[in-house]
Order: sequence, then structure tokens, then C-alpha cells
Amino acid sequence: MAASDILRVLTHYADAWTANDLERIVAAYHDDIVLHYPGQHALSGQHRGKAAALGALAEFGKRTSRQLIRIVDVMAGQARGAIIAHEALGPANARVEVERLLVYRIESGLLRECWIYDQDQALINRLVGP
Repeated sequence: MAASDILRVLTHYADAWTANDLERIVAAYHDDIVLHYPGQHALSGQHRGKAAALGALAEFGKRTSRQLIRIVDVMAGQARGAIIAHEALGPANARVEVERLLVYRIESGLLRECWIYDQDQALINRLVGP
């Protein structure tokens, strides 16, 4: 897939994410998406399929009070693309801002695989919990 095609898909997804347009966000996921969550917490591991991936993302949001502040960058190469997101996490009285790198593989114009890399994995482990 050409880098320009990957960039187009990820820009569309980033725009939906910024607008908090859940319908467009969900539509961007391939039915067989695999979400890779690193770390040592309850959501660590692979979440296979759209329902499992969306469930893991929803649970992450619930446990961390995740809020997108802004998309820092969207980039693409010949095989993968990535989004750098600036987010606020944690309870209202102890919010922390972090940058997160989400690397994507695109298939048939949809997000087919995602690897999430956090600026502070220890923080994520604590916020998500066992």
C-alpha cells in the first residue's frame, strides 16, 4: 500500500477521533483488527476482533478517564502509519498529560492492526491496574 493511502486512512481516523465521532471511529476498524496493548496491567496482551478491541479501548477509557487533548502528528510509510496523540489521563484531582504513539497496519482501507506505545508505561500500568 502506498504511503499516501495509509496517510489518507489515518488522517480520516484522526479527524474522527478529534471530533469524538464514535460512528466514524468504529467504522475505521477492520472486523479482524488486532490491538496490541503492552505493559503489565489488566488490558495487556492482544485483543482480536472489532468487538474485543473496542471493548479494551472502552475499558481503558473507563479506568484512566482518558481524554484526547490533540493529535500531535499523523505519519505514514510504505508498510505502517502512526498517530502521536497528546492525552490527559487519571482522576480529576491528579490529571497527567502524556504522549502516546499508535502504530497501525492498514488493510482494505481499514485499521487492521494497532500497537500502542506509551510515554510512561509505569503510569499506564498503575492507572489501568490489575
